[in-house]
Amino acid sequence: MVAVIDYDAGNIKSVEKALLALGEPAVITRERDVILNADRVILPGVGAFGDAMEKLRSYGLEEVINEVVARKLPFFGICLGLQLLFDSSEEAPGVQGLGILKGKIVKIPENNGLKVPQIGWNSLQFPHKGRLFEGIAKDAYVYFVHSYYLQADDYGIVTATTQYAAQIHAAVEQENVFACQFHPEKSSDVGMRILKNFLRV
Repeated sequence: MVAVIDYDAGNIKSVEKALLALGEPAVITRERDVILNADRVILPGVGAFGDAMEKLRSYGLEEVINEVVARKLPFFGICLGLQLLFDSSEEAPGVQGLGILKGKIVKIPENNGLKVPQIGWNSLQFPHKGRLFEGIAKDAYVYFVHSYYLQADDYGIVTATTQYAAQIHAAVEQENVFACQFHPEKSSDVGMRILKNFLRV
């Protein structure tokens, strides 16, 4: 069973639906015991960094997430869920992220006539191909919706990148922690394969 963490962010139901389509039981919850007894845990979401951290803390979920990671349960951050795993975001100066992974979230530069937020399909490159991308070809397209992007401190954890006004660290993997900036649940067959790969780790 997969626990999908509920902290009042957007887009949580679509992740649950994708898991159910793969035949995987899933529950949207903020109950500590349910999360810690799950086989895998997903932190999805669309929204603002500062509001999201406030909600995670007010629901006592920061400690639960740290415990999930410490217990080595497979953990997957999606979109805002990726951003929250890092130290800080330009979107919310002074707000501490979870700090489970090292790096910062910065604004996509508004240049080259590219629109911000980035909304749409972009291709991936794999500098260090992680377990989420087994069986997925280079330049596969996935779906993004974001105005901020990751700059990881350690390039060695970056498993996928894309170009959009800058080199965007689009996915990371460190031990039992996985995360991607794009939405696998909205990325057609490629995205479903990524979710299926997560269910196998």
